[in-house]
Amino acid sequence: MPRFFVSNAQIAGSTVTITGEDAHHISRSLRMAVGEHITVADSTAVTYDCVLREFLPDAVRAEIVAAHITTTEPPCPITLFQALPKGDKLDTVIQKAVECGVSRIVPFESERCIVRVKAEAEEKKQARRNRIAAEAAKQCGRGILPTVEASVDFDTMLQMAAAVDLVLFCFEGEGTTPISRVLRERKLQSGKGIALIVGSEGGFSLKEAEKAIAAGFIPVGLGPRILRTETAPIFALGCIAAEVELL
Repeated sequence: MPRFFVSNAQIAGSTVTITGEDAHHISRSLRMAVGEHITVADSTAVTYDCVLREFLPDAVRAEIVAAHITTTEPPCPITLFQALPKGDKLDTVIQKAVECGVSRIVPFESERCIVRVKAEAEEKKQARRNRIAAEAAKQCGRGILPTVEASVDFDTMLQMAAAVDLVLFCFEGEGTTPISRVLRERKLQSGKGIALIVGSEGGFSLKEAEKAIAAGFIPVGLGPRILRTETAPIFALGCIAAEVELL
């Protein structure tokens, strides 16, 4: 069944009003008709079973026939801080990370990033990245719409991550603890947040690692093999899912 995301402002009583590209997709691309069913999710992980009732020039209205709490969201909100990789690797990371359960993705620039933030192009890039996240969320049946924020510098990333309950800093150097052991020992309660920080192709410099550790972040290892920058976050998110979801 087609899935769409709406804000609470688009729900009035038992009526959902869908606008913009989603309305166009329903009426023009999918060629749906009055009486057909769709699934709608809001920003609070509530999912609605709806029946299409009215097609307008710039909107589609549907009637809510049932509502239930989604079962596809992790018990802990997860933020991925991903250093900017080369090419279209970030697109892949966004898609797969959303499928793995992240609620927020923040790209950032670190010392060893080859790609650098260009302010004049950032708005378009962020819009495209959020479209990728939205499509992935629809495909895998998420109950919320994950967001991709604007790219930030390393120090700003540290400040943002510091607001999260548990911050896992993926590092290839010495002094790390296996990520599974950290997750097992911490035993995060439902609702507590997890932040995952992953470097670019060249990893992190020693200076950056020292800053992260000084901020209270936990340096974690991802096993004996060297993982690509686009593989590392998916591997780590799988480890998180195994500890907090697949119990």
